[in-house]
Amino acid sequence: MADVNQGQYVEIGIAKERFAFRIQDIHEIIKMQQITEIPNSKPYLLGVINLRGTVAPVVSLRKRFGLPEIPFTKTSRIVIVSDEEAMVGLVVDQVYQVTSFQEIQPPPERIGGLDNRYIAGIGKTESDLVSLLKLDRILYDDTIHQ
Repeated sequence: MADVNQGQYVEIGIAKERFAFRIQDIHEIIKMQQITEIPNSKPYLLGVINLRGTVAPVVSLRKRFGLPEIPFTKTSRIVIVSDEEAMVGLVVDQVYQVTSFQEIQPPPERIGGLDNRYIAGIGKTESDLVSLLKLDRILYDDTIHQ
């Protein structure tokens, strides 16, 4: 887990759980905006947004994780990640902070209802445990919750 343990992470909230992405995977974090639906798309794909003239797909992490959708709130955000050359938006319930972890351990076989193929490890802070997400699996693995 040495490579996962390096660097900083952005902590996000989905439902009552805390997750984190490597800070270098994040391009920017924006407030919610109008999302244009795309007919016949994957169930977790909410649609697309106009990101300063570029069309970017937007994925619901709630749907991706098999959780029920809730109405967007004032804390809902779109986390824009760099996917090779394209930008992809990930809708989260809340963005908490930039953090680094004292210790990172491998994920257990199953984490609640989440299959561990989404989880790179579990980070320990002074007060919390945070699941570190595998961005490539969230974007490309269609064998799980859709």
